[in-house]
Amino acid sequence: MNIKISDRLNKLPPYLFVEIDRAKTKARQAGKDIIDLGVGDPDQPPPKFIIEALCQAVQDPNIHRYAFDTGQPEFRRSIAAWYKNRFGVDLDPDTEVLPLIGSKEGIAHMPLAFVNPGDTVLVPEPCYPPYKSGSIFAGADIEIMPLLEENSFLPNISKVKKAKKAKLMFVNYPNNPTSAVAGLDFFNKVVEFAQRNNIIVCHDAAYSEINYDGYKPDSFLTADGAKEVAVEFHSLSKTFNMTGWRVGFACGNAKIIAGLAKVKSNIDSGIFNAIQQAGAIALNTKSDHIEKINRMYQERRDALVDGLNSIGWKVSKPKATFYVWARVPKGHDSMKLAGRLLEEADIVATPGVGFGASGEGFIRMTLTVPVERLKEAVRRIGEII
Repeated sequence: MNIKISDRLNKLPPYLFVEIDRAKTKARQAGKDIIDLGVGDPDQPPPKFIIEALCQAVQDPNIHRYAFDTGQPEFRRSIAAWYKNRFGVDLDPDTEVLPLIGSKEGIAHMPLAFVNPGDTVLVPEPCYPPYKSGSIFAGADIEIMPLLEENSFLPNISKVKKAKKAKLMFVNYPNNPTSAVAGLDFFNKVVEFAQRNNIIVCHDAAYSEINYDGYKPDSFLTADGAKEVAVEFHSLSKTFNMTGWRVGFACGNAKIIAGLAKVKSNIDSGIFNAIQQAGAIALNTKSDHIEKINRMYQERRDALVDGLNSIGWKVSKPKATFYVWARVPKGHDSMKLAGRLLEEADIVATPGVGFGASGEGFIRMTLTVPVERLKEAVRRIGEII
């Protein structure tokens, strides 16, 4: 039998993190002491009170049935309350909040709700891969918005060529992979651009709670008129170290939320009810968890960035995310440097080009290993560059 994959799958590049995991596994099987600065997966467990909430919830014999497609009302209300407390924005938990099986799932499904084959999706680059893959699955044409260092890694929306054909626009701040941040001035410009061209804005705010030096990111929905054009994606993965639990949410414009909900109702059956209950506890409970993990990541950031600078690699300290986005030294490209780090220093890092052509010239390193391992990584790097 001649089995062929679809044209959609053929259009996709190899998924970056799968390729990194394969290389990492191969190196570990060879007995190497790998320091993994590749995938952004927190190395700490969720707070104990969240784990206890899940353990208690699963004891209910009725909790193991199908979940609501739109999420438990209690969970939606907890999201709206958290959002009001954190950003000062009111959300209707019944129409403006949609729980997701991780924000990645919602992001990837968004184009299916609003994009027809041949429509244009505006995608920043370098970028989180699902912005592109979700658009490809929907049959969209993609216009790249390069994120350049000279523009503080913000897209120059005045240079968008196909604004009138665009149906959807992705933005992401604090940004993965560049760790750049954006404020209300930029968000207001995006809202005005979207209103003028009738474009839906999808703002990925997965890293809004990972921040340093007193910096607090804004929500896109605090921009004037943002609710008319936008939804924002959040995740409990990074905020509460719950990556494997697969729980996040979208919030914002009710019609956009309804479109995404219709896609989901035909694809999945919602988040496991016990996880929703634990998620509500996570958002409702006042604790010092976020302050603690930010202190931890800031200590790691300083150890890595100060260490790299001490060996002659000029790197800036990010204000948010747990990524360091570093320009590669002269004489390297990002793939060559990532290869050398793995082969000669037993360090996994992500080549910038893996996030799109606009990421060439940079490499991304995560802060999801202890300080001692980051210092060891710096020592090893110093021996090869």
